[in-house]
Amino acid sequence: MVNNNAVIYVVDDDVSVCRALGLLLKSHGFKVETFTDAAGFLAFKHPKVLSCLILDVNLPSINGFALQEMMAQEGIITPVIFITGYGNIPMSVKAMKAGAIDFLSKPFTSKELLNAITLALTKSKVQNKKQAETTKIQQRIDTLSPRELEVFHFVAQGMLNKQIASKRGTSLQTIKIHRSRVMQKMQAKTVTELIGFAQRVGITPSSD
Repeated sequence: MVNNNAVIYVVDDDVSVCRALGLLLKSHGFKVETFTDAAGFLAFKHPKVLSCLILDVNLPSINGFALQEMMAQEGIITPVIFITGYGNIPMSVKAMKAGAIDFLSKPFTSKELLNAITLALTKSKVQNKKQAETTKIQQRIDTLSPRELEVFHFVAQGMLNKQIASKRGTSLQTIKIHRSRVMQKMQAKTVTELIGFAQRVGITPSSD
């Protein structure tokens, strides 16, 4: 299993665990970054590559669950595999509900860990693709003029040209021109696709 482009983060306050996992993962071709506390991991500049985080639940100061929440708040998109020497079923359920890939009780086998990493990197690939697509959509939105952006918002809400013209107190032809430019700049073939773009960047809520 050679993964030259994947980075595996390990956060565990036990230095010996960090060292052992680092050696194991490097032997399988992974790049490894180890940290003995949550603060060090948060301060690290995370490259936008395939990655996952092997995270100990019982960390000092900021525990694993708190770190998982902080990652979401700071936009660190990395699948999490929890590890712990003091696990229980409620703790496992909490981790999985929060989106963890797996919850492994120490001692775990290298096969169990590598299987979890395979799942995590598959999810990371999907997440990275979605993030790249969202960034591209936002870049297109940034090219819209203030009036075009306004029309984009109205169209994304499902409003018709006639409704937008009435709301803005302007002519139907003017709205048609703005809408045409919005479709062109956003590279949207249909209104449905345009609405999908809006949902991807949070302008309108998704129906999912």
